[in-house]
Amino acid sequence: MQIPYLSPKGKCMKQSPLLVLFVTIFIDLLGFGLIIPILPIYANELGASGMVIGLVAASFSFMQFLVAPFWGNLSDRKGRKPILLISIFITGLGYVIFAHAASLFLLFAARIIAGIGSANISTAQAYISDITPPDKRAKAFGIIGAAFGLGFIFGPPLGGFLKSNFGIEYVGYVAAALSAINLLMAYFLLSESLEEPKSETGPLFENPLSDFRYGLKKPVVNELLIINFIFITAFSLMTVSVTLLWEEHYGLNEEQVGYTFAFLGVITAIVQGGLVGWASKTFGDRTLLVAGYVLMFFGLTSLPFVPVQYFIPLELLAIVLIALANGALTPTITSLLSKNSSEKEQGRILGLGQSVGSLGRVVGPFLGGWLYGLHYQYPYIGSGFLMILCLLLAVRLVRGRLSPG
Repeated sequence: MQIPYLSPKGKCMKQSPLLVLFVTIFIDLLGFGLIIPILPIYANELGASGMVIGLVAASFSFMQFLVAPFWGNLSDRKGRKPILLISIFITGLGYVIFAHAASLFLLFAARIIAGIGSANISTAQAYISDITPPDKRAKAFGIIGAAFGLGFIFGPPLGGFLKSNFGIEYVGYVAAALSAINLLMAYFLLSESLEEPKSETGPLFENPLSDFRYGLKKPVVNELLIINFIFITAFSLMTVSVTLLWEEHYGLNEEQVGYTFAFLGVITAIVQGGLVGWASKTFGDRTLLVAGYVLMFFGLTSLPFVPVQYFIPLELLAIVLIALANGALTPTITSLLSKNSSEKEQGRILGLGQSVGSLGRVVGPFLGGWLYGLHYQYPYIGSGFLMILCLLLAVRLVRGRLSPG
């Protein structure tokens, strides 16, 4: 994994910043993964209805949607490191509150605060843009993306183990301890990557919609943002309903469902950590953008139509297609957003990309749950239609204003 990293002035930097960011994001996602499997169960124990449980789950992504552009824009002004430190501290505070969340009000507060802090991924991505040449960014973003997969592989089983054996408070304490480790690593091991912050113009706290208006006025960036929103929404249609699909129609128990999700995470981590850099260099970002949506279409739409007796291998093959597509699309879209933004607005545009993705993760689960209630196949048919729309938009973009490279 020998990648040359450059400072904003073109000087070579050591490889350690990417490794530190990898571990930082992995720990961050590990803490997030600790909460995911037990959050609906615990909210139900506190008396939440199904709709309220959905709102609790969505509050985290909704805050990321609102705050990600702010963190990214602020990092363009103040530097990447201080924003990372502040946001990691806020995330840890959210987990401490979660450990003591004996009411729905505190549970909402914990998820909202953690969502605000965890919206810092745009700042981490901007850091990568600062230290990585444009032609190497897809590979660098892919390596960081592998941390997401690893966090989701190890987080959920650890969270279930802690709650079952020690109680809900220890889930929060362990997640907070991980944030503390994260904070120390970032403080002592990361140097500032932004040598020339942009001049401070305009109010510090802006209307979140102003960032969207700004992004939608930029050629290429606006189309990438729209495509990414549709893609994340379609993918989230699957994630909210596939557990019920596997349990109710394929007879999997909770442990088997967990292993299946782990399989998806492993393949995604392998793709983003090892294959996407080679594929980007060999085929180019434009080809990956189109091919990713083709693979995702076949993967998502086939999930509910596999005969029960052929769950292995056909359902696992569909999961491989989804993992390949997701592993290619996520770093590619990030790389293209970075390449089509000026050096002074990396944090703002990448933050906007994260915000759009978070909005998709708010819309998708509610839409997927509603469609599943109508018929168990509808979420995947709906995802297929959205993937076709993404493919058409991507082809138009590739043939139009998206430059090679």
